[in-house]
Amino acid sequence: MNLKKALSNSIFNTITKAADDLSLESYVIGGFVRDFLLKRGKEKDIDIVAIGSGIKLARKVSDLLPSKPKIQVFKTYGTAMLKSNDIDVEFVGARKESYAQDSRNPIVEDGTLEDDQNRRDFTINALAIKLNSDGYGELIDPFNGLSDLERKIIRTPLDPDITYSDDPLRMMRAIRFATQLDFMIERSSIESITRNADRIKIITNERIVDELHKIMLSDVPSKGFLLLEKTRILQHILPELTALKGIDEKEGQKHKDNFYHTLEVVDNISKHTDDLWLRWAALLHDIGKAPTKRFSKKVGWTFHGHEFVGSKMVYKLFKRLKMPLNDKMKLVQKLVLMSSRPIIISEDHVTDSAVRRLIFDAGDHIEDLMTLCEADITTKNPRKFKKYHNNFQIVREKMKEVEERDHIRNFQPPVSGKEIMERFNLKPSREIGTLKEAIKEAILEGEIPNDKEAAIAYMLEKANEMGLKKS
Repeated sequence: MNLKKALSNSIFNTITKAADDLSLESYVIGGFVRDFLLKRGKEKDIDIVAIGSGIKLARKVSDLLPSKPKIQVFKTYGTAMLKSNDIDVEFVGARKESYAQDSRNPIVEDGTLEDDQNRRDFTINALAIKLNSDGYGELIDPFNGLSDLERKIIRTPLDPDITYSDDPLRMMRAIRFATQLDFMIERSSIESITRNADRIKIITNERIVDELHKIMLSDVPSKGFLLLEKTRILQHILPELTALKGIDEKEGQKHKDNFYHTLEVVDNISKHTDDLWLRWAALLHDIGKAPTKRFSKKVGWTFHGHEFVGSKMVYKLFKRLKMPLNDKMKLVQKLVLMSSRPIIISEDHVTDSAVRRLIFDAGDHIEDLMTLCEADITTKNPRKFKKYHNNFQIVREKMKEVEERDHIRNFQPPVSGKEIMERFNLKPSREIGTLKEAIKEAILEGEIPNDKEAAIAYMLEKANEMGLKKS
């Protein structure tokens, strides 16, 4: 099969000339070839394998390009990188690899194209196109990767036990590709991943999280998480999620399976947002239910305070996985903590004060919170589904009305602490905080409007009750 049409980018002409000048067999391999055959859009990364020195080829390519791009060389790995027209091109010499039991870092030796294709993770990533003038555009496909692309199959070139045990990150990559491409992982691979699941422990958290992010950002993330659970990898990396699995029954009363419910919520929210951290909030919104699950004869199964417990668990989870402990983590925490608030409001009569408090507490993330709560509706009862969404619409309309009138979002007290100190000749003290809190509560409860004149009048009244006198 000839794929000259895949090589339309001018960079390939330069690589061909460089390879011919150096008498180096050269091929484009891996994701570029796979994605071209799948018609997945424009290339961003190109991997070039040379039968010989990839670094030498990269230097020659740079010399031939008019822009003379700077080369990054990684001598330890025998690789070099350059950027041309916003495309990252990586050059590597063909190699064969062997692994120690306790490491995913291979012992590398020079090899043939066959050796290099043997070390690839999946048949669909082992496809190569020749770049030399002699055989230009020829597809090299020793493992029937083209057939696997057509059949939508994830399969390893060699024995899957060797492939996955050598580099356990490939287990997560298999699941990630199956999720992103909507492919099936062949049975022997699924069985091998399950057998080797505990090998994931030798992979760094940073690498694991990188794969989790890619699964999370796919069109239907649940496919990946179901495969992670099926192969027993999930219990090693996110035990907080697997703890939600299962349905308990006592005295004829059951609760829903919160694991499968969670995955539905993630899929629901993914239809409406590409925000990675909002998707993480959906994944973690119920993790507090496992430790707070209780049963009583009067009310059945309860999960009291699961939002608060869950928000605390978010920090521990992020820290363990070496995820960012910054505003991204705080956003996920806040959304988990508040995840039931709009639902509770929507079930009751929607009062102005409840809506004001919701807007005040959520701040700039009120829309994110509403999106999460709407995704949390997974009932299969059409009447209930419609009722919940109608109620949320009422909440949204009330929010708009209240915000236009009371300006609660990003609330700033109408009277500052400095003004209180000057008016009552106070030094920094508890009384100032008490007065500010009283004014805030009065505004949120609707006792006074959110304006300075009303706030000052209310402050004077409260100060009088506290025995404070104007200076």
